[in-house]
Amino acid sequence: MQMGTRWAVGAEAPARLPQLVIDAVTSIEADLEGIDTSLLRWTLTWLEGNPVVELDDGTVIRYSGGEVFIVASTD
Repeated sequence: MQMGTRWAVGAEAPARLPQLVIDAVTSIEADLEGIDTSLLRWTLTWLEGNPVVELDDGTVIRYSGGEVFIVASTD
């Protein structure tokens, strides 16, 4: 069993994430520049051993089969 975690936008992502997921988090955070992100947090959960990272705005990063899939928020 793997435990999830939460962290603030701009803080260091958990080291146990695959580098592709960390790169996706960094890219999404770069797109948020100029927006007040002080209340936004990332939530990491695990689904069948693969990380799922969701930003409070609804953006989701899924990792499966060595690939990253990003579902952007519609807001």
